[in-house]
Amino acid sequence: MLKKLLLTFTVLILPFISEVSAQDTNFPIIKNYGGIFEIPNSVNPNADQEYKIVVDLKTLQRDKSSINPGLNNVARMINLHALGGVKHENLKVSVAIHGGATDVTLTDEAYQKRYEMDNPNLPLLTELKEAGVELYVCGQSLIARQYAFDEIHEHITFGLSMLTVVTTHVHDGYVPLVFD
Repeated sequence: MLKKLLLTFTVLILPFISEVSAQDTNFPIIKNYGGIFEIPNSVNPNADQEYKIVVDLKTLQRDKSSINPGLNNVARMINLHALGGVKHENLKVSVAIHGGATDVTLTDEAYQKRYEMDNPNLPLLTELKEAGVELYVCGQSLIARQYAFDEIHEHITFGLSMLTVVTTHVHDGYVPLVFD
């Protein structure tokens, strides 16, 4: 009886597993990061609505040779909205980087000085910037971590603090998300 039940279950579920595992990774806007999958019959964002999102990014990157997972999640969020039908011009994203994530903003030279390798996050930051994402680093976090302002990559704008960047954006109608 158990054998027959397992066989029936396998016959019923196998096509679904094959369909899901055969999915291609999509990169609609951020081409090299934030890969996502199309989900058949899923609820999608409103394609005609403007989305304004400010991300509080404090994700610590433990493995300094890989990209920051929270920063990759920003790319995923952008790609998911695009896959869901939202027009690129209707997606406004700002990222307030602070805390454990502050070192993603360092130039290669400054990253080399600390970790003896190039900053693996810079190509992702470049793609985000080219996609129109506003990237801010918390000035308070820079000082607390003793990073010099000239050690920060050119794509990054200095914020007085993460707190002021986020509250200013919220007052401008942005929805806050926390990636930690």
